[in-house]
Amino acid sequence: MPRALIVSAGNNANEYLARHMADLGYTRPAMAASGGEARRQMDAKDFEVIVINTPLPDEFGHELGTDAVTKTDAGVLLLTKTATADQIADKLQEFGVLVLGKPFTGAQFRQAVQLAASNYKRLAVLRAENAKLLDKIAQLRLVDRAKCYLIEKKHYTETEAHRLIEKMAMDTRRPRGEIAQEILEEDDEE
Repeated sequence: MPRALIVSAGNNANEYLARHMADLGYTRPAMAASGGEARRQMDAKDFEVIVINTPLPDEFGHELGTDAVTKTDAGVLLLTKTATADQIADKLQEFGVLVLGKPFTGAQFRQAVQLAASNYKRLAVLRAENAKLLDKIAQLRLVDRAKCYLIEKKHYTETEAHRLIEKMAMDTRRPRGEIAQEILEEDDEE
């Protein structure tokens, strides 16, 4: 079940926002009545969407919005009066905070929540790709270290070292990184 956080000090607003979010599958959103409480919840749980209904009792809410986008993967939606929205939207959008001016219709709110959720999903895909690339880089470094070991200690040429690692990987049907790790572990044992 997708996780959402509503940060709002008003009970009527909480009910309204929760009802419209339920239409999008966020059936039991977490609630926070202040910025401090919201920060504690963000530290403890991961959220897909965070909706901030300004003003909050301990801060206006735009600081919480920028904190949320820098410290979490959540899509963040800030609700504020239209006049204020016009003033702060450009600055907050640089951080990735979506701003929706009040009053708004239920359809506008649901659409804004969907945009925030799509930002979360897009970021999740990018983070997964980044993790794969970092793993690939780590494997390449490991293979390079094993080649250097073979060249320096075993007096292989670079081509021979490369060919040895490739052949062992193909023959055993294992990744080159595993083979490189075994070669380096042999060096530790000697």
